[in-house]
Amino acid sequence: MVIFMSRILWNSRFATLATLWLLTFSAQLKAAESSSVSFVNDVLPMLTRHGCNAGVCHAKAGNGQNGFQLSLLGFEAEEDYEHLVKEARGRRLFPAAPEKSLLVLKATGATPHGGGRRITEQSEAWQILVKWIGDGAPWDGKQAPALTSLTVEPGKGQVERNGTQQLRTIAHYADGQQRDVTGRALYESNDRAMAEVSESGTVTAFDIPGKVAIMVRYQGRVSVFNASIPLGAPVPAVPEIRNFVDELVFANLRDLGVPPSARTDDATFLRRVTLDIAGRLPTAAESRAFLEDATPGKRDTLIDSLLASPEYADFFAGKWTALLKNRRDDASDITSNFAFHAWVRDSLLSNKPYDQFVRELLAATGTVIANPPVAWYKRVREPKQQQEDVAQLFLGVRMQCAQCHHHPFERWSQDDYYGLTAFFSQVGRKPTATRGEDMIFHKRGIAGATNIRSGTVLKPSALGTEIASIGPDEDPRLKLADWMSSPQNPFFAKALVNRYWKHFFRRGLIEPEDDIRDSNPPTNPELLAALEKHFVDSGFDLKALVRLMTQSSAYQLSSAPNESNIVDQQNYSRYYPRRLQAEVLLDAIDDLSGSKTDFPNLPQGTRAIALPDNSYNTASPFLRVFGRPENESVCECERGQSSSLSQSLHLMNAGDIRGKLASGGGKADQLSKSSQPVENRVTELYLQAFSRYPRASEMQTAVEYLTAAQTDAAGAPIDSPQPSPESLQDLIWALMNTREFMFNH
Repeated sequence: MVIFMSRILWNSRFATLATLWLLTFSAQLKAAESSSVSFVNDVLPMLTRHGCNAGVCHAKAGNGQNGFQLSLLGFEAEEDYEHLVKEARGRRLFPAAPEKSLLVLKATGATPHGGGRRITEQSEAWQILVKWIGDGAPWDGKQAPALTSLTVEPGKGQVERNGTQQLRTIAHYADGQQRDVTGRALYESNDRAMAEVSESGTVTAFDIPGKVAIMVRYQGRVSVFNASIPLGAPVPAVPEIRNFVDELVFANLRDLGVPPSARTDDATFLRRVTLDIAGRLPTAAESRAFLEDATPGKRDTLIDSLLASPEYADFFAGKWTALLKNRRDDASDITSNFAFHAWVRDSLLSNKPYDQFVRELLAATGTVIANPPVAWYKRVREPKQQQEDVAQLFLGVRMQCAQCHHHPFERWSQDDYYGLTAFFSQVGRKPTATRGEDMIFHKRGIAGATNIRSGTVLKPSALGTEIASIGPDEDPRLKLADWMSSPQNPFFAKALVNRYWKHFFRRGLIEPEDDIRDSNPPTNPELLAALEKHFVDSGFDLKALVRLMTQSSAYQLSSAPNESNIVDQQNYSRYYPRRLQAEVLLDAIDDLSGSKTDFPNLPQGTRAIALPDNSYNTASPFLRVFGRPENESVCECERGQSSSLSQSLHLMNAGDIRGKLASGGGKADQLSKSSQPVENRVTELYLQAFSRYPRASEMQTAVEYLTAAQTDAAGAPIDSPQPSPESLQDLIWALMNTREFMFNH
C-alpha cells in the first residue's frame, strides 16, 4: 500500500514538473516569436562587444569570473543561455523589472562589479538587454538565422599618412537578410604603430608607410580591411631587376612611393651572404680574393659555393633541429640526438626535396639507429602535441586555441583540431634494448580522435579538406604527408617560403612567420604567391629557393637608409641589420681571436653552429647569455635576439673572452711575432672582422696605438717599435665590441 501510494505521488510530481516544463517552453517559444531581440544575434554579440566573454573576464578558463561562466567570445550560445537564465536560481535576470536585473546593474556599474562599468544607461547595449529580459529572456537558438559571412567596406584601400578611413561592416545571414553591424563589431589593427582603429570602425593612419590590416570580428566571423599607407616620395629609378623577387618588391615600393637604397658594396655583400648561408665570417683570405676579383658574376658564384659547403648544412641543421626540439634531457638522449642531427644535416647537404624531408619525419617508423627521424617521436610524444607542432612548423597554423574552443581569429573549430590530431592516433611505441629508446610503428586500427566537448569521435581531416576513408592497415600519417605536399595545399609551401624569407630579410612577408591566417595577411601578397609557386614548381628545392632570394637585388640592397626610406620597416626598401645569432657570434669571435672554443665530448675544432642539441648551452656561458634556444618550442621566438647589459658586460670583461684574446698561439700572439709591416697586420684583422679594408682614419688610429712610444730594458726609446701582444689584444677586443662586428648588415 505504501509503495502504491508512493508511485501515485511520484507520478503526480512528474506530471506537475512536466506541465511546468511545457508551460515554460511554450512561453519561451511564444516570447521568441514575438520578441524583436534575438539572444543569438543581438545579446551575445553585445556581450562580446563589451568584453564580457573575453578570456580575461567571464570566459576565463575554469569557472569564469566569480562563479559566472560564459563561453569564449560567445561560440557556445546554448551554454551561455543556460548560465545567464537558469544558473544561480535565476537571480541574474528579473523580467518584472528588467532594468533592475543583476546582469544590467553589474554591467552599468550600479552594483559593484570587478570588471567595472561596461555599458551606460539608455545605450544600445542597455536597451538590448532590458528588452530581451523584459520579453521573458527567450531562447531563439533554433529560430535565429545563422550568420553566414561578414564583409567590411571597403575591403582594401589607400589611407594617407595621418588620414582616416571609416569602415562599414555588414553581416550576412542564412535567410538572406543583411544587417549593418558597424557599431557592434570588434576591430583590431595588426600593427598599431602604423594605424589604429576606434570602436566605431574609424581607421587612423600614422607616419610609417606600408601595408596594415584591420581585423573585423563579429559572432565568430572575421573579415579584413587591407590598408596601404603611401609615403608618396618619388621613385625615379630602382636597382637592376634580377628576378621576379625584384619585380614585385620594387613594384610595391613604387606604389607606396618609397625609394630603395642602392645595392651594397662587395665587402658588405660577401660578409652578409656568408653569414646568412653558412653561418660564419669569411676568412681574411676569402675577403681579399673576393674584393680583388673583377669577374662580373662573382656574387652568383659565391652563392653557389656557399650552398655547396658543409657549413651551409651545419648552419641550417642547427636551425631545423632547434625547431624540431632535438634536446637532451638525460644521458640516454645522446645517441638519438646525434643520429637525428646527422640525418637533418645530411638531408640538407644532399638537398633532399623538402616534401620528402617532411614525409620521412612524419611517417618515421622503426628504431632511431635504423631510421633517425624516429627521434622526433621521442621528444614529441602525445598526438595532440604532434599535431600542434606539425601545424605550426610545417603549415604556419597555430591550432592550440582550437583545442578548447573555436579559434578567436580564424575559422578553425574544435572539430578541425581533433580531426587533424586523428592522423597521429595510431602511432604505437614499444621499448627496445637501448635504454630510453622506443620503436615507433603503426598500430592497426581505425584512426580517430575524440572531441572533448562534444564527445564525437572524429576521423582524420585536414583543415577543411576531406580525406578519403583510411583503412585499419593504412598509416594515416602517409595520407597527411600526401595532403601537405600537394601543389594545391594552401599552407605547406607558403609556410616554408615565408620562414626562409624571414631568415634572409629579417622580417617575414607574414609576421610572425608561423601565424598564417586570413586576419594576418602578407605585406606583399603577390610576392608570397610567386615564391610559393616557384618553390612548388622547383620540386620543393631548398637550395634553389635560397639562391633565388640571395641573387635578387632586393637582398643585396644597402642597409644604409636614404632620407625617405628610413621609416620603412616592412617593405624591404633596404637591408634590415640584425644581431648575429649566439652560435654564429661565438664562432666569429673564435675566428677573429684565433682561439677555438672546446665543447665536451666533441672533436676539437667543432664549431658552435654544428652543435647537435641544447646541452652545450650549459657548458658555454656565452651561448646562454646570447640566447641560444633550449629547443623546447617550434617557435623561432624562443631564440633570444635582443641586446642586454649582460651581453655587453660579457664581451667587455668575461673570463672566456679574455682567455681567447690572451691565448698562446692566438691571433694577437701570432701577429705580435709577425715580420709583416704593422699596416698589413691591421689589414688582416679588418678583413677578418668586417670583410673590408680599413679606412685611412682607422688605419692611422690603429697604427698609432700599436706603435706608441716604447722603450727597451734600459729605458731607451725604440726607433721602430713593434706591436706588443697586449696592444694587439686591445685592438681585437675593440673590433669585436663594435656594432659592425656584432651585426649582420
